[in-house]
Amino acid sequence: MRLTFQPVHRRFAQLLAFTALTLPLLAAPAAFEIGPDNKDQLPRGKEADGIIGDFVLRNDKVEAVISANLPLRRANMSTFYGTNGISPGCLYDLTLRGAHNDQLTCFSPSGQQGPVSWVRVAKDGSDGEAVIETVVTSPNNGGLYKRHEYRLRDGWQGVSVVTTYRNAGVDKRKGTVDDRWTTFTSMGTAGDIAWADAVDPADKAGYARAWVERDGMKAPPTELELKPGQEISFARFVAVGTSPLQAVGVVREFRGEPTALVSLAAKDASGKPVTTARLVAPGIPGLATSNLPPAYADDQGLFSLRLPAVPQPVEVSDLGRDVAHQFITTVNPSYENRAPDAKLSPQSAIAFDIRGENGQSIPCKAQFIGVNGTKVPNLGPQNRAAGCVDQYHSANGQFRQPLPPGDYEVIVTRGIEFGHLRQTVKLAAGQTATVKGVLKRLVDTRGWVSADYHNHSTPSGDNTCGTDDRLINLAAEGVEFVPTTEHNRFYDWRPHIVRLGLTNHLQTVSGVELTGSGAHFNSFPFEPVPLTQDGGAPVWSTDPRITAATLRDFQKPEPARWIQINHPDMVANFTDRDGDGRADGGFIGLPLMIDGVETENYSMSSILSGVPFSMARDTKTGRDTVRSQREFVWLQLLNKGHRYVGVAVCDAHSVYGNGTGGWRMYMPSASDEPARIDWRENVRHAKEGRSYLTTGPFLQVQTGDGTLPGGTVRATGGVKLKVRVQCTDWIDIDRVQVLVNGRAEPKLNFTRATHPEWFANGVVKFDRVIDVPLAEDAHLIVVAAGENFDLKTGYGTSAQAKLKPIAYHNPIWADVDGGGFKPNGDTLGWPLTTKVTADEARALLEQHVKVTPKTAPVTTAEPKSKAKQK
Repeated sequence: MRLTFQPVHRRFAQLLAFTALTLPLLAAPAAFEIGPDNKDQLPRGKEADGIIGDFVLRNDKVEAVISANLPLRRANMSTFYGTNGISPGCLYDLTLRGAHNDQLTCFSPSGQQGPVSWVRVAKDGSDGEAVIETVVTSPNNGGLYKRHEYRLRDGWQGVSVVTTYRNAGVDKRKGTVDDRWTTFTSMGTAGDIAWADAVDPADKAGYARAWVERDGMKAPPTELELKPGQEISFARFVAVGTSPLQAVGVVREFRGEPTALVSLAAKDASGKPVTTARLVAPGIPGLATSNLPPAYADDQGLFSLRLPAVPQPVEVSDLGRDVAHQFITTVNPSYENRAPDAKLSPQSAIAFDIRGENGQSIPCKAQFIGVNGTKVPNLGPQNRAAGCVDQYHSANGQFRQPLPPGDYEVIVTRGIEFGHLRQTVKLAAGQTATVKGVLKRLVDTRGWVSADYHNHSTPSGDNTCGTDDRLINLAAEGVEFVPTTEHNRFYDWRPHIVRLGLTNHLQTVSGVELTGSGAHFNSFPFEPVPLTQDGGAPVWSTDPRITAATLRDFQKPEPARWIQINHPDMVANFTDRDGDGRADGGFIGLPLMIDGVETENYSMSSILSGVPFSMARDTKTGRDTVRSQREFVWLQLLNKGHRYVGVAVCDAHSVYGNGTGGWRMYMPSASDEPARIDWRENVRHAKEGRSYLTTGPFLQVQTGDGTLPGGTVRATGGVKLKVRVQCTDWIDIDRVQVLVNGRAEPKLNFTRATHPEWFANGVVKFDRVIDVPLAEDAHLIVVAAGENFDLKTGYGTSAQAKLKPIAYHNPIWADVDGGGFKPNGDTLGWPLTTKVTADEARALLEQHVKVTPKTAPVTTAEPKSKAKQK
């Protein structure tokens, strides 16, 4: 179809002219500082990071935040890493006026990072221009003066950023011109214009930036070197729009390139607007056809863009519909050009109605597996709930997912306590198929609640998973108690839980993960201090004892406060602090300052491996590296008398891939209702070790007198363990092993092959009393594992699918002689684990194989590593 444009209606044109005349009277550009009394003037959005003390720039089209020269000022932990990772004087937030849709973490002009001399309002906008300046004086920068001016005038849909360098020294000085913005996952270039899309395209926001040659300034050279006394100024324009393509057009217009305003509506066959439509213009000069900046329809299905005034094709698409190809004829730069509507075909989709046994809708997850030649669909980025790769995570089981026509196997789950639904759907073009069903709770966990003490969303900075998406992910996987643990920031997920209607499914308490280049700590509870740096969180220390001591009584003493070490380096923390290969006790006193250690963090468990480390190939260097097995070192230390409580977490940073659900814990609870979970009760049980760690099996172990994990039992001659294992209908086990003082006793190893009558095929997989003879005091751990199974049904193509079903518990302490528990000091056939080289580790492993009787192979492989930084 060839499109010929007509001018907009005369009356609408008159309205535009009137608006253009009156806007300057109604609003002028403004620059001002944020204080306690005007904090409501800060723009908001998924990535908004403004606090009291920052500066706001705004006009009739946009609003922005420039970070103040405040102590430790940074947008989040990951804006820049390292001791010099602060970023005062940078552009933190940029969104359309009133949209509250900031998707920018930080724009750093010319590598701006580290301390500055000042940030201030240079012009308040009363003369028609608002300016905020950031200055690094020459005495504080080795003789090189640097200034960034953030300029704004009415009518600009973006901010002009002018950088000035002046060499005030006596020698030549180099400066950088490289700009940086973060954090985006979809970026590209349109000629010399850089563009970026919101991490979640559904947020409908985009950015573009380019050098601007106007007002006597030229684009800077690639490498900048200034002679003494030499000065140079250059500018770039940073635009924001409802899409990357719109922002690119704004930059083109600002630079004076010939463009025309084009509007185009996407409608379906019935004439209704298609609000999820996407447009690309592959014919625009300078665009790489393999990575085109997209445009997104608004809530009326309308695209409004500035495009080069040349003939060009456009493509309008929407998932589950045929692509509409159109051609734009020459357009007039003098007025808005309205094109005929893009007609889209009827959409094919699957509508879901998933409920619990009480008839109420419930959170759930759906997987879409292409079969019979149908490709596996790509529904969107991995860090959102509503369509991530080939899955959809729903807060309430009522949703509709568009899909290309084809045959799909659909699997619906709700974590490890519920059964699953499986249905093959033959989806015709333009058809809406229906999947209805009831997810039944199969595993009886009454008196116990599931918990995950370590997860993240975008406030953490090292990921861009929306906070709402994280919580929907948790609810869909059936996790119930989820402390808020964002990196280096006090935060509270509760308002999100309430807004999402998930109060009957999730409980939280505000906390933090205090993070640096060494040991990380999770701790709760704390009270976030709104609109302050890091929400009021303290500063991490290289000495883990200082960090732990800081957290213990920060804000106020709290006897129930929980402190754990995350993904710990067990060697550096507890056995070999200086890494010289000799046991030195690690950081002396640290065990007295913590409540737990993560023995499981996302990856495959190695608790049955029987070795302290494994070898892995570094993909970057090609060299073998040593990976210590946390669980083995934990068992060694238990034998040395250290009672570290083991903790299992997902440490999730996305929804698909490194999402939640793979690991969790179970602790006793007075209430089975998440809304009534008492975090103090949960922590009390966790501190006592009254917990099970699992990827799926629900394990229950107690002694004959009812002693649970974490408890001490009088055990003259031995102890009887009541062991019960339940699994939902997509999980199974084939081994139960009792560890006695960390050793996998062969006589206490029960498998489906050796004891088939001990295992069942229903929900209850194992239900036996096991006699454990004891000649000395011993800590006892029961491990239930599915060594020949995986979690693929529940997680599909996501990384958790490769995990093995496994569960174990914190020790039961058996006192044989009645004189109190005495550890036996056994290091399990190996020296106490210390730092070893790859060659030393290889030699030790080879020697171990020679002297160890051959047993059933134990899988120690891990799922694909997480795409994240810790």
